Amino acid sequence: MPDPLLWAVFAAVILVFLAIDLFFVHRSHGPMPMRTALVWVAVWISLGLGFGVFVWATRGAVSAGEYLAGYLLEYSLSVDNIFVFAMLFSYFAVPMANQRQLLVWGVLGAILFRAIFIVGGIALIHAFEPIVYVFGALLIVTGIKMARSADEDFDPEANRILRLVRRFLPVTEKYEGDKFFVRRAGRRMATPLFAALITIELSDIMFAIDSVPAILAVTTDPFVVLTSNAFAILGLRSLYFVLAGMLDRFIYLRVGLGAILIFAGLKMLTSGFIDIPIAISLAVIGGILVVSLVASLVVTRRSTAREDVAQDPAAPPPD
Repeated sequence: MPDPLLWAVFAAVILVFLAIDLFFVHRSHGPMPMRTALVWVAVWISLGLGFGVFVWATRGAVSAGEYLAGYLLEYSLSVDNIFVFAMLFSYFAVPMANQRQLLVWGVLGAILFRAIFIVGGIALIHAFEPIVYVFGALLIVTGIKMARSADEDFDPEANRILRLVRRFLPVTEKYEGDKFFVRRAGRRMATPLFAALITIELSDIMFAIDSVPAILAVTTDPFVVLTSNAFAILGLRSLYFVLAGMLDRFIYLRVGLGAILIFAGLKMLTSGFIDIPIAISLAVIGGILVVSLVASLVVTRRSTAREDVAQDPAAPPPD
């Protein structure tokens, strides 16, 4: 199948389901019911994996393997987006009615910035191939920082651009419904919702800087990179409402994500003389992700059980 037709199929699938998601499922305010969120997480995962089968049928097993590795990599990194979104919502005390609105902009911004960085990154690699070593070093440094900062919280106050926004743009003390700007005494003022939006979009840019070089370590095929990124990110809103209440249990997730970025960086740095098969890349990425998630759930379950025993000596001891 010619590439233009493949792009057309991809665009049609994305637009149809995105329209359903935005205009039918997410019309109401307030948190998404858990059952609805789980259904839509399953829908987006099914679409992502189903598109991988479509890639296999039209472009072969190699492209399908690269797509699946890219999808798994981006999906795992998108969970870190959810950590940051949750902390930002808490920091800005974003009303529940406005969280869906900000998540829409957060997801669309994530897709836009990743697309820009993907196109630029691929162009750089084709124009100056040694840039892969710079990307590889960047990934290793980022991975080490992420693993070492697993216990640190994201601090919006440390964001210099947000401080500049507050310095030059007056911000109201209270939220004004779903408005980003209001007029007070003839003066145009931003609302806290706009300040939260700016910070979310800035976090999207930072995540794009981290994740795009990682997927370029898997493949530089624009179709595979863009489609795997898009399908992984589009389910982010529904995934947020599934995971938001249990993020504190994923204590080793950032360690695992850091290890995945380090692996991608090493893959780039050794790409000139070592060819790591896509099957091994898939096994490493999936293995690290599973181990970090299982270890997190086991350790936090034991900690919770010990706390329950401490509070209630009659409770059964942890396993």
